[in-house]
Amino acid sequence: MDTTLSVSHRGAAYSLSLLPEATLALLHARLEELTNVPAAHQKLLYKGRKASHTGETTLREAGLKDGAKVTLLGATDEEIGGMHKVEDELHRKEHIMREREKRGTVKVRSTASSSVNTYIFHKIEPLSHLPNPTTARAVLARLAADPAIQHVMRLHEFRVGVLTELAPHEHPNLLGLNVNAGEAIKLRLRTNDYDGFRPYSEVRRVLCHELSHNVWGDHDNNFKELNSKLNREVAEFERAAKEGTHSLLGDGAFTYEPSSELEAEARAAYVLGGGASGAATPPRPDESPEERRRRVLDATMRRLRKEEEELEHSCGTHAH
Repeated sequence: MDTTLSVSHRGAAYSLSLLPEATLALLHARLEELTNVPAAHQKLLYKGRKASHTGETTLREAGLKDGAKVTLLGATDEEIGGMHKVEDELHRKEHIMREREKRGTVKVRSTASSSVNTYIFHKIEPLSHLPNPTTARAVLARLAADPAIQHVMRLHEFRVGVLTELAPHEHPNLLGLNVNAGEAIKLRLRTNDYDGFRPYSEVRRVLCHELSHNVWGDHDNNFKELNSKLNREVAEFERAAKEGTHSLLGDGAFTYEPSSELEAEARAAYVLGGGASGAATPPRPDESPEERRRRVLDATMRRLRKEEEELEHSCGTHAH
């Protein structure tokens, strides 16, 4: 009699029928055909536990009975390649800056060139005991290299020792935590079932919230004023990026020029004025381009303030 398994992966459900004596290696091969997740990258969760058997273990020996529900974790080769590309870009930038610093010829179009290496995340650290640490590292690397985040860190002279993640099962009610005013910032990257990662834009918004805790510990008016300012600066930065090369400080101290695929991706992914569906706000016939930009920015800030009120209940920093 066949053993029928119900396997879920990223919201999709698959039903597989195999003999009880079939090996886990065969199960992995069948799942690779269905999901494009290579067998070497697959992790199976059964009854809340990670299967730790060898490929030669049979379904019967692994305790996989007829009707069992299994969760598949894992990324495709294409996804992992994209994540490696993001990490490689970050490492490439870091290497260039180190080499220029050694030669004493750091060339940055800013009145405070030393801030490039000072106001940064000094270390990124995924949780190695959770599934797909490579994916988590790529998300953290993307956040650390995000041009808008780097911009506000320079503006406010933020330093963060470690950028790491929160495990959903360890902190089920938290989305972010700032430890000792920037010693470490911890972010919830993963969905509750560990089967995927939360949207990048949401995680980045939590990061802005936690960066505000570098200055203010409680969620008082001082904190809210700074956090609103960070959100506005991120939005203005990306509006300027969308329009091309623009001076992003009032005194023209820093000029943003998209120069890499990573920055181009960030520019394309966050178009100011999009709602939940990403559709742009339609222009009014009687308003100038500058008036429309201001209206769109104000609408964005109202939405962010509402989301911030909800986020405060999921931030653990005030408790520390």
